[in-house]
Amino acid sequence: MTLWQAVIMGIIQGLGEFLPISSSGHLVLVPWFFEWQDPGLTFDIALHAGTLLAVVIYFHKDWLSLLRAAFSNKDHKRRRIFWLLVLATIPAAVSGFLFKDIIESKARSPVLIGLMLIVFGLFLYFADKHKQTRKLTTMTVREALFIGIAQALALIPGVSRSGVTITAARLFSYTRDDAARFSFLLSTPVIFGATLLSITDLKPGEINMPFIGGIVVSCLVGMLSISVLLKIIKRHSLNIFVGYRILLGAFIIFGYLFLV
Repeated sequence: MTLWQAVIMGIIQGLGEFLPISSSGHLVLVPWFFEWQDPGLTFDIALHAGTLLAVVIYFHKDWLSLLRAAFSNKDHKRRRIFWLLVLATIPAAVSGFLFKDIIESKARSPVLIGLMLIVFGLFLYFADKHKQTRKLTTMTVREALFIGIAQALALIPGVSRSGVTITAARLFSYTRDDAARFSFLLSTPVIFGATLLSITDLKPGEINMPFIGGIVVSCLVGMLSISVLLKIIKRHSLNIFVGYRILLGAFIIFGYLFLV
């Protein structure tokens, strides 16, 4: 992995982790398309560490207030949101622990990624047609668990963690802004867990310039993509991402079946 390849992969991770377009799908497709060598687990750790920093830095005030409320009797609404986030994290944590290695070895086909981009893009389209009438303070345990189960599906490349959780929240008529914020907050423990599980395999000699570059770029681009998405959804629908997913998915499937 060269430094410029690390920069490109960092950009892809930073955009794909928080925009509803699937970072894992793009991270599989780009090396395949350019015939790059598999960057391996070490670089995957760097990319996840970068996006973890991005979401923690961007939402540090939210997390501080949620953590304070979690063990206090003063702010019941924030305390409830904190424990709903904990509940929603469980399905993805269990699924990741049990099935991550299997899915990573069996579900990296470009055709499957293309199909997931299209199918879950359509889900996002129809979910985003729901009314925007509800705030996070009205979320129920059942809804949080449903969103958490939906997040577990993002282990499959092409699904998109942010995309599927925003889709699930929009099905319950949460505003786009609240759906996205819950999705981003929910990403924090999931990305932290994925990084923690992998970091034990990291060797000191593997921390090089591409590794550091991947962290820095994915962090900076990640913060930018969070900001951009939150601004877009205040004025517009999510159709731009739906269109991108469908076009990219169709291009991948057609290219793989007829051009490769």
